[in-house]
Amino acid sequence: MEPNGLPAWAEKHAAAHLADLGARWQHVRGVARQAQRISQALAPEDRPYLVAAAWLHDVGYAPDLVATAFHPIDGARHVHSLGQERLAGLVAYHSSARWEAEALGLSDELAAFPREDSATSDALTYCDMTTSPTGQRVTLADRLAEITERYGAEHLVVQCLQRAHDHLVGIVQRTEERLRAAGVPE
Repeated sequence: MEPNGLPAWAEKHAAAHLADLGARWQHVRGVARQAQRISQALAPEDRPYLVAAAWLHDVGYAPDLVATAFHPIDGARHVHSLGQERLAGLVAYHSSARWEAEALGLSDELAAFPREDSATSDALTYCDMTTSPTGQRVTLADRLAEITERYGAEHLVVQCLQRAHDHLVGIVQRTEERLRAAGVPE
């Protein structure tokens, strides 16, 4: 598939799997809007990958795709099965996936996917961690507070986000620097 066709393909694919999941679909649509907006801060060849990954980052929540009950891996496996290796890696490692996979004993399963350390992977996590469950733009601090309130302070997801805090702050700072350098309004 031609890279420029990836966003439309990913949107259609995500809608087929997630449109009936209420707030999850609202969040995904908000993440994709955010990705479209900030994609101008990336190299032109990376822009379609960011937007497509934004559409697909939570596809592992689709009931028909659940295998491990860990959405980054389940989503990445599905995306990989569709022949999209780079997108699978972006989906696999978004946000705090590394910390959660370790806590769940799924590090080997996660390692099956290529980990991309790039402006594109930063941008995907930035979009996810600055978009509320209803698709609105929020700060990282507000998003983390909302997740803590939703799950409770003792929940594994919250504990992993706490371990990943400095990593996430770094991603937000790097991405905001890239946005300023590219002249993308915040």
